[in-house]
Amino acid sequence: MKKFAIVFVLVSTAGAFGQTIPNLFPYPNAHGVLETLNVNGTDLFVGGAFFQSIGTNGRSCATCHQAAQGFSISSDEVRARFEATHGLDPIFRPNDGSNCDHNIDTSTEGGRRKAYSLLVKRGLIRISIAVPGAAEFRVVSVVNRYGCGDTATISAYRRPLPTTNLSFLSTLMWDGRESSLQTGTKKITFPVATGDPSSLSLLLFNLRHQAVDATTGHAQGVVPTAAQVDDIVNFEMQLITAQAADKKAGDLTAAGAQSGPASLLHQLPAFFVGINDPIGMGPAGSPEFTSSIFNLYSAWANLFPPQSDQKQAHHRAQIARGEAIFNSKPINITGVAGLNDDLNIPVIAGFCGTCHDSPNVGNHSVSAPLNIGVGDVTSPLDVSYLPVITLENIATGEIKITTDPGRALITGKWRDVGRLKGPILRGLPARAPYFHNGSAQTLDDAVEFYNQRFNIGFTPQEKDDLIAFLRTL
Repeated sequence: MKKFAIVFVLVSTAGAFGQTIPNLFPYPNAHGVLETLNVNGTDLFVGGAFFQSIGTNGRSCATCHQAAQGFSISSDEVRARFEATHGLDPIFRPNDGSNCDHNIDTSTEGGRRKAYSLLVKRGLIRISIAVPGAAEFRVVSVVNRYGCGDTATISAYRRPLPTTNLSFLSTLMWDGRESSLQTGTKKITFPVATGDPSSLSLLLFNLRHQAVDATTGHAQGVVPTAAQVDDIVNFEMQLITAQAADKKAGDLTAAGAQSGPASLLHQLPAFFVGINDPIGMGPAGSPEFTSSIFNLYSAWANLFPPQSDQKQAHHRAQIARGEAIFNSKPINITGVAGLNDDLNIPVIAGFCGTCHDSPNVGNHSVSAPLNIGVGDVTSPLDVSYLPVITLENIATGEIKITTDPGRALITGKWRDVGRLKGPILRGLPARAPYFHNGSAQTLDDAVEFYNQRFNIGFTPQEKDDLIAFLRTL
């Protein structure tokens, strides 16, 4: 209990320095140190709308987007908040923080512990989405142990995505709902004709829309003013976040390594939507796809340190090996909706970078929601804490069973059932658990999911090396 309280104090005092957080302030986590760089080179101002409660339930953007957790939340940090406040922190609100919003008792600490168990244990927010009126499917049943079994409005349980490194996004939100015509937002793409809006202008339009939706929904507020929205978006667009030090390997820029938040800042001018896309969705004339996504640690591959530094050099060499595995380990990609079916290729000879193709960032560089099986009831990971939702194709009678219909709740398309985007990988060590539903409690779990799902055949050493690399992002 005491440990959690100490961590809570560390991560919840954004204003401990007054109205600013020092640029590149080091936030320790289980694997090292995380830093956020302000692209303007100044300290981070924490007196703006991002940190203000402009709704009615005490929440601000920072409630679910903590600097120490890479501007997301971790389940450990949420648990610390619960213990420190007895479940009264603004993140614990029944409109979306509780497992269900009716037939619950939040008047006692015991009742709150039960009502907010998914938020505390998995860092999950409940997202309620109505089934589109013209959907190609109907919801046959929803089996939800927490209640909220309505078949017209589905309760999906998802992790808050980071509000940092946003310049590298090709889609907003797991299901792309803030980059979709169905919600009044716009698909983020590259200009294909004179007069087309730029990717940046599309991103900013969508971010403003998302800021309004978050304020009116999560914070239960009125529509924020244009000045408040601009202040939120401008703050978010300043942020570049990455792991800066590793507990075992030390400084991630030492001995020629090119990691840390500065590496992302250097990557930014070269990035464009569609860069390195493996399936031909990038702009004409873009470079051919390379699976060598990360080149942060090539200098650590052949170190010759003094005898006194052998242990540290060993860990650095392991990280370099893990980077090489990410770049070059063959993966036979099968059964992935959005890839195998859309391309009509039953088996794609791929790599980690086939889906995580943005150089030194790790997200998909175009809008390409995929279903890799994370939300399937047959997932290699435990998803028994999630609802079981049965859908039927109205035209064919085909049945699909899932824990989250994903993008289909936005488009109404049968083929979009279970499809979701992959997140940016930088900042991973600070924001466990992983995947949209928190089903991977650790990076070890995430790697093992891929190992089983695609029969990769990682050796124990390869798994250890890959995990060591991921812990430095």
